[in-house]
Formats: sequence, C-alpha cells, structure tokens
Amino acid sequence: MTTVKVGDILKSKKGSSFPLTVATALALLLLLCVISEGLRLMIVAQGVRDAVQSAVISTVNDSYDDVYHGVREGYSGAYQPFADDFEESLDYGDIYSRLDQVLGLRQEKGYHVKYAGSTAEFRLSALSVSLDNMPFAPAIPDNSNGLLVDTTIRLEVPVSFGGNFLPPMTINLKVMAKYMPLF
Repeated sequence: MTTVKVGDILKSKKGSSFPLTVATALALLLLLCVISEGLRLMIVAQGVRDAVQSAVISTVNDSYDDVYHGVREGYSGAYQPFADDFEESLDYGDIYSRLDQVLGLRQEKGYHVKYAGSTAEFRLSALSVSLDNMPFAPAIPDNSNGLLVDTTIRLEVPVSFGGNFLPPMTINLKVMAKYMPLF
C-alpha cells in the first residue's frame, strides 16, 4: 500500500473544474427561477387585464341599450328621451361583481382577493371608471368620439422569489372600451 499525502492531493489538478461546474449550474438555476417568476407575474397581469377588459366591454354593452339610435346621424351616445328633450343615461355597471364571478375573487378588507389554496395569488383595489359620452347631436358627427369607458384598477401580486424579502408587484392596469355604431 502506498500512503497518499494530503499535500499531494491538494496539488493535484484532478477535479479542478468541479467547483466551477457547480457554481455555473447554481447560477443557471437561479436565473431560471428569476425568469419563471417574471413569467408568472406577466401571466397573472395579462389574465387580470383580460378579465377587466371583459367586464368593461360588458359595461359598454349595458350602456348600449340606452344609446340613442342616432345612427342615421352618424353618431351615438347614451341618451334617453325625456319630455321634449333628451337626457344623458349612463350605466356604470358593476365591474367588481363581474370580476368576482369571472376570476373567483373574495372581498376582504377593501380588496378583491384571488386565492390559490390558502395563499393569496393577487388582489385588486382602487377601481376607477370614467364614462365619456359623445355629445348629443354634434355639429360635426365624428365616429372617433363614441361612448368611451376608461377604467383603471390596481393589481398587487405577491412575489414568491426570495421569501418575504421582496415587496409585491403593484401596477395600475388601464383598460379602455368604446361603443361605435357600425352602420
């Protein structure tokens, strides 16, 4: 038997790339985790934006039944006949209840929260809806100025990378929808 000295083992070049290989693998794994978390945040934001857009379009459609059928004049706005004149008739709808139904949200402490099991996946708040009605009988009928719904909502998504060290992603989603007559 030969005795191997510790100094000879340390001076040997065998396996010298092993630490570099481990460090590279760990760096790639960390990069993959960051990319997957970023993709998750983008997918959640896109899904919520699509649901808000659907709710806003439903609101526009709800206001459609009050639209004065001035299609022959080339414009349309939300007006109803009242005595000898017309008055504005806007329907803001209930966007939160539509979102609760579509996304499966629960209302808690002023937020509308989506749960995945017992963990909050995201929460919505600060809904702002603005209906911009087209003027009644404009001098220049311009279809670019239709019945416009402008909506903003705050989305907060907890970031699940790095434990509780990172703050949640908070963005304001803005969605617009417009009613314009086709004929």
